[in-house]
Amino acid sequence: MPTIEQARAYYTGEDAVHDFEHVIRVYRMCMRLGKEEGADLEILQAAALLHDSRGAEPGGAGRAEHHITSAIFAGEVLNAEGWPVDRIHAVQHAIRAHRYRGKENLPETIEAMVLFDSDKLDVIGAIGTARTIAYSVLAGEPFYARPSEQFRSTGKETHAEPHSSYHEYLFKLSNVKDRLFTESARRIAGQRHEAMSAFFEQLADEFEGLK
Repeated sequence: MPTIEQARAYYTGEDAVHDFEHVIRVYRMCMRLGKEEGADLEILQAAALLHDSRGAEPGGAGRAEHHITSAIFAGEVLNAEGWPVDRIHAVQHAIRAHRYRGKENLPETIEAMVLFDSDKLDVIGAIGTARTIAYSVLAGEPFYARPSEQFRSTGKETHAEPHSSYHEYLFKLSNVKDRLFTESARRIAGQRHEAMSAFFEQLADEFEGLK
């Protein structure tokens, strides 16, 4: 079983968004939700501690495939520890299925659902708001820009339109609460969604001189 201290060594390319503190928050939420949902906590612990272990840095070349490369790496770690093949596969499935934009690897087990939900809860609320702004800064994008009508209707920017943190809020974060799988996560998401929405709408109003 990978421990927190062992897992810390796998996250050497830290940044303000996918640093080890994110991993610890996801791990703690997994333990909380996993107990409520009756999940296998050993599988959850391994999956949570290894879910971003390879290629998750913003702007990194492997970002889009980090759920796949992290699952492969998790298999190597757990195989070296002597885990049974079926339990390794359960951990790998949870990791492969945790990416929000991944359509080909949907969560099929309660452990995968709990990891998905725990990871997504960390992108909404106060922490999620801070992480989204930090992500924009790291990517060289503004934290606010007025979205075009095209973006509002299709989610696709016009030519030279930036993808600000407000764009990310409209495109992804405002929809997260409706993508969660477990009842325990949905209960937590309600308050976090309200706090996040209030911030981003206030941000837009202030930039546009409405408040």
